[in-house]
Amino acid sequence: MHAWWRELRRRAETWVPPRAPETLPVRLDRRRIYVLPTRFGLFFGGLLLAMGLGALNYNNNPALLLMLLLVGAANTSLLAAHLQLSGLSFNALGAEPVPAGTPLPVRLHVRAAPGRERRGLQVDGDGASSMLSLDDGAGATEFELPTVRRGWLEPPRLRISTVRPLGLVRAWSYVWPDQPLLVYPAPDPNAPPLPEGEGQAAQTRLHPAGDDVHHLRAYRRGDPRRAIAWKPSARRDTLLVREYEQPLGADVVLDWRATAGVGHELRISRLARWVDEAERDGRRYRLLLPGQPPLGPAQGAQHRHACLRALALMPHVDG
Repeated sequence: MHAWWRELRRRAETWVPPRAPETLPVRLDRRRIYVLPTRFGLFFGGLLLAMGLGALNYNNNPALLLMLLLVGAANTSLLAAHLQLSGLSFNALGAEPVPAGTPLPVRLHVRAAPGRERRGLQVDGDGASSMLSLDDGAGATEFELPTVRRGWLEPPRLRISTVRPLGLVRAWSYVWPDQPLLVYPAPDPNAPPLPEGEGQAAQTRLHPAGDDVHHLRAYRRGDPRRAIAWKPSARRDTLLVREYEQPLGADVVLDWRATAGVGHELRISRLARWVDEAERDGRRYRLLLPGQPPLGPAQGAQHRHACLRALALMPHVDG
């Protein structure tokens, strides 16, 4: 019986749209929602059938009345499970890029008409699972998708289901967002040191562990005690802290040609590692890739994202 039931579920799920990615927002209506009894629901239905046959056979009106009341409760449970999904609108799917091989945290934003709480909704897709609840018509859920290679990751078809309120039936529907998610290249753990700077003269930046005192500033909560300038603080009757400056090298040039001699993907991973190291060290850097305009010189989160995005979207070379 279990094999027959699984086959019925599999066939039913093949009838459920969508069969191709669709643009968000997507709203669930009654034609997209499907309901089937759970195993407990099948057992409960058999129990009600036995109760009805026994009540009719022995002409037991109280038992017949109880059976009818339970049938009404089961029917109400079916409608309630359907209404949990009806009217849901899936508005956005987003994620911050991560290196390939790292699970990608994805956030799904859902809305519905206010006035009815929706609890215990389950979102499944590609081995990931999370719970979703809506308060005042809005909610969000987070789940992780596995990443294997750099570039665009196509989200899987997501199944939204619920067995509430009584667990007698399972209502479900599918959403397949047409919203690719970016995956950065994995940094090379054995990359050589960051190339030396070229071009412009050396610069300086403020650093708590620098070499030369740059200026004095007012004390802020969390500043280390060793940075406090006690004599100037005593003269001004307020705590002052030394700000140091640290010399920086010239702009770093991250050139695709400098990684010649290794495989295509390893060259991309090596440049990704150098981008992270230059950003970590506070260096200005420029990325030179074949067939693309130079990126930089600059530094900061936006420049890092632009460089890693360009590396992630480079053509794949088979073999």
